[in-house]
Parts: sequence; C-alpha cells; structure tokens
Amino acid sequence: MTRTNTGTKGVPRLDREQQILEAASVEFGTQGYAATSVAAVAAKAGISKPLVYNYFGSKEGLFIACLERAGSILADEIERIARGDSVGIERGMLTLAGIFATLEPQPHIWKLFFDPSAPTTGAVGDAIAHYTQRISKLADEGVSELMALAGTPPHARGAPSDVLDISAMTAVWLSIVDSLVTWWLDHPSETADDMTQRCGRLIAALLGGTV
Repeated sequence: MTRTNTGTKGVPRLDREQQILEAASVEFGTQGYAATSVAAVAAKAGISKPLVYNYFGSKEGLFIACLERAGSILADEIERIARGDSVGIERGMLTLAGIFATLEPQPHIWKLFFDPSAPTTGAVGDAIAHYTQRISKLADEGVSELMALAGTPPHARGAPSDVLDISAMTAVWLSIVDSLVTWWLDHPSETADDMTQRCGRLIAALLGGTV
C-alpha cells in the first residue's frame, strides 16, 4: 500500500503514526500480544480501527512497529554508554541507570521483548530476536571486559576467559537486569534514580564493598 504524507483530520501522518504507536505500546506492554486487539488500540488512540490497518496493515505489523520503536530507544541508549570510557562495574551501573532513565516515562516498552504470548516465529519472532540479540551482544562485550579486569584465572582448556564462562555470566547479567526492571514495574512509585541507587547498594552488598 502506498503511503502518503497526509494524515487524517489535519494531523500529519508521522504524528498520527506516533500517536498510534504510543497507544499500541501501552496496550501490548500491559495486556500482552495475545490479549491486545486492534480495536482496543484504536479506542485508546481515539481513532477508527480501519485507520490502524491503513497505517500498519495488521496487528502483527503494528506490534513489529512497536518493537522497532522500543528497540531503537533502548539499544541506542545502551550503545551510547558502551561507546564511553566506562568499563567493568562502572559500565554496568551506568547501563542500569540509562535503562531506568529511558524506561521511566514509558516502562511498558520493556515487556514487549519478554511477552510469552507473542509469536516466536515469523516476522514478529524475527523482530524480537533482532533486538534481544543486539542487546545481548552489548552485554557480552561488557561482561568480557569485566572478567578481563577481574583477572579471571585461566580455564583448564587454556583460554584466559573461557567462552562458556562469559556466556554463562552474560546470561546471569541479562537475567538480573530483567528481574530488576520487572521488580520496578511492580513498584511504580519508585523513580529511576531510586532504582539506580538501590542497584548500587545491592551490588555493593554482593561485592562486599562500595559501588
């Protein structure tokens, strides 16, 4: 379908798209893919259901557009931190702070990537995999730096930092991040700064020092 730059009722097309995506992200992020209907999104956006189809083609297309928007927002922030000079625990703390600050005005977008009701195959599955792999790659880089700085003892196979050790630690880190964000979503009165300070205390307790 050929798209024009003209929106509806005088609203520029790009503005209307953002309006729909914001409404859809809330619905998908709070209700889940399976329980969200195009009609519900249209009602939340204050437009007609046919207009949503006109812009995004299908529920699947709408969900993918939400993923792309959310993925860019989160991954771009994590990559910005990765390009800085911080390493090790400092990079991890800055990453958590960046994630919390990015999510604070729109916490629901985190759930888009961890929705058990979303398709795991096809275009939706590919979109989820693309962004989760992008974030996982950044986590792997950070963990590799951390283990190198910690002077990880040589593995029995001779590698200074065994690939499987890094893989296991990356999985642990990603699980910690997801658990912290999920806990935060269950405690909406907590601010992004509250969460950053709390993570500092928790990590310091684990390390037996100060972060």
